[in-house]
Amino acid sequence: MPTKSILLVEDNPDDEELILRSLRKASIANAVTVAHDGAQALEYLFGEGGRKAFTDGQLPAVVLLDLKLPKVGGFDVLKAIRSHAETRYLPVVILTSSSEDEDMARSYAGGANSYVRKPVDFSEFASAVSQLGLYWMILNNVPDAT
Repeated sequence: MPTKSILLVEDNPDDEELILRSLRKASIANAVTVAHDGAQALEYLFGEGGRKAFTDGQLPAVVLLDLKLPKVGGFDVLKAIRSHAETRYLPVVILTSSSEDEDMARSYAGGANSYVRKPVDFSEFASAVSQLGLYWMILNNVPDAT
């Protein structure tokens, strides 16, 4: 059975590096695919024309999704994930710097599994990402889409 991966959708290179470093520090050795905008995330998940494009035929175990993305925004990525039978149950964690209550409400209404604000402090940020990784990669169970 292939090791489950993480899809990180993040356009800020500093946040990307902090997230990757925090996952490594938490001994989460799962592969991480990084999409730098919403269009790359959709291409990874669905391929051109909506066909599945998973390199190993497996969905990632979790999507860590920023909201404020170039090309295709995070809300549109979330909507696409929830609208396809194969990805309907794919865990999506909104990992954003937005502190807008409207963004949080809209995320949950759109089917997000969790909403985490990026802490400004590095140690808090590292701790939050470590806890996310441990929960979603080790403890969480998801029904098969088929």
